[in-house]
Amino acid sequence: MNTTILAAVVSGMLSGLALIVAIGAQNAFVLRQGVAREHIGVVVAICAISDLVLIVAGVLGVGALVESRPGLVRIMTGAGAAYLIWFGIRSLLAARHPKTLTASAPTAKGAVAATALALTWLNPHVYLDTVLMLGNLSTAHGPTGRWWFGLGAGVASILWFTGLGYAAGLASRWFARPRTWQVLDVVIALVMFALAAMLLRSAF
Repeated sequence: MNTTILAAVVSGMLSGLALIVAIGAQNAFVLRQGVAREHIGVVVAICAISDLVLIVAGVLGVGALVESRPGLVRIMTGAGAAYLIWFGIRSLLAARHPKTLTASAPTAKGAVAATALALTWLNPHVYLDTVLMLGNLSTAHGPTGRWWFGLGAGVASILWFTGLGYAAGLASRWFARPRTWQVLDVVIALVMFALAAMLLRSAF
């Protein structure tokens, strides 16, 4: 691997991590499933594969198409904000009746997968980060180098979601107490409400 390719891969990894690591709806859900040790593989796979698809779309130039249609962006933003508000309310309701890892009833895999898909594909920030931002940054590396940049960003996404999901399980002993779950649910709700407010303010 020559230095040009290596530089593109490293640039893609660093750019991807800078955008992915920020606290958001997707990361909050992965964290919650990780500490619960519930369907972690499904959640990680959905988030990582979705990111890869969106990164490829960005490298192909779909970001410019989306950016040229403000009406479409507004629809996506409104739908995403509505879902984040609903998810935040659900988290607050869960905080009223905190549970423990040992006493909680397992959630169906389909329901978990549907939530992961919704928090990914209904979140306009995901499109801004992966399709628009990473897509635009990739063009600086030329027709061939942009794909190496995309590869680096994809690797960063896989490493982040895998690490977040499975490493969160190490903190599971702290979540044997209902109070800890209560705090986590409240924090997640506040994050969802803040993200929804930011989306609505930026679009309307």
